[in-house]
Amino acid sequence: MQYMIGIDDTDNLESRGTGYLARFMAATLAKDFHIHGVTRHQLLLDERVPMTAKNSCAGIIFEGDDYHLTEIAAYARKVILDDFQPGSDPGLCVASAIPTAITTFGQRAQRDFLLQNEARNLAAEHGLFLEGLGGDEGGVIGALAAVGLAAQGNDGRYVQIGSIRDLAGLQPISTILAAGITSVVMLDGQPVTKGLVLVEKMRPARRNGQPVLFVERQEDHWLPLKLD
Repeated sequence: MQYMIGIDDTDNLESRGTGYLARFMAATLAKDFHIHGVTRHQLLLDERVPMTAKNSCAGIIFEGDDYHLTEIAAYARKVILDDFQPGSDPGLCVASAIPTAITTFGQRAQRDFLLQNEARNLAAEHGLFLEGLGGDEGGVIGALAAVGLAAQGNDGRYVQIGSIRDLAGLQPISTILAAGITSVVMLDGQPVTKGLVLVEKMRPARRNGQPVLFVERQEDHWLPLKLD
């Protein structure tokens, strides 16, 4: 069975970001589940929205045996609370089947100012686990949005997939594909099958539910692009 965890607003200006916590959580989950990846999704940039930096949320996509959502939530909750940062307003969402309404909510969170009550009511209506874990609990909005956007399969970028973070320097396309990326393409969609890629800070986009690395030519190698 496939599961998704969404988290948001777990950090402050002095701490490591939500993406780091999501990768840590995924690494521990990997003991019992197959991890498909950790994704970053950009939400609304607006002065009305409290944010640490760029108002992004994180999703963890994984699969394994049939667990009750509250069992997975209990683990995720502990990770967040053990790392609780003063001034943060963490939110946690856990789901398996993701209805279209949740994806629509995520897309709206990228362009509209939303309130907690809508997120909580929508999660309850569709049987998703959603809770706030401190502060004003505003992170429930981004946590639910993360699950919806990750499920849609065509939003955001991977901050962890396969072994891409183990690579360094210039690497051939074959090595990048072996590390877990599905394809390497230019912005116009033309496949790239030869040459070297500078892999530092390589963050493939999530497209059709797969990690796709977009690149552009720079002198004698390919430079990765970060797309949302």
